[in-house]
Amino acid sequence: MPAFERLTQYQPFALAALRIMTALLFIEHGTQKLFNFPPAPYEISTLFFVAGMIELVGGILILFGFFTRPTAFILSGEMAIAYFMVHLPINFFPANNEGDGAILFCFIFLLLVFSGPGAFSLDERMR
Repeated sequence: MPAFERLTQYQPFALAALRIMTALLFIEHGTQKLFNFPPAPYEISTLFFVAGMIELVGGILILFGFFTRPTAFILSGEMAIAYFMVHLPINFFPANNEGDGAILFCFIFLLLVFSGPGAFSLDERMR
């Protein structure tokens, strides 16, 4: 449809909005594991501390669009591991094991690996 074709010019901006909002949500998961903010409904283990470091630092890099593709690759892998280690053993179905977020983060980061950061990124500015 011609009306929707005109939206293509805004694709880098929509991608940037997705990247920024995903990063902000992801950073919150890191601060929860590292600083108990917001308060976590579970105990923090050593493995969660490592995940929190990855989530905080990776989330900040994604937020600014700096080293976006390699960072997104690592974060996508982290979310895949989180799903299979934490959520899948609870129940097969993501709606029942609360793994929806991990799956969505995994695939959004995978999208960023292939698409790049979009507009308003340090990667774009350094090019």
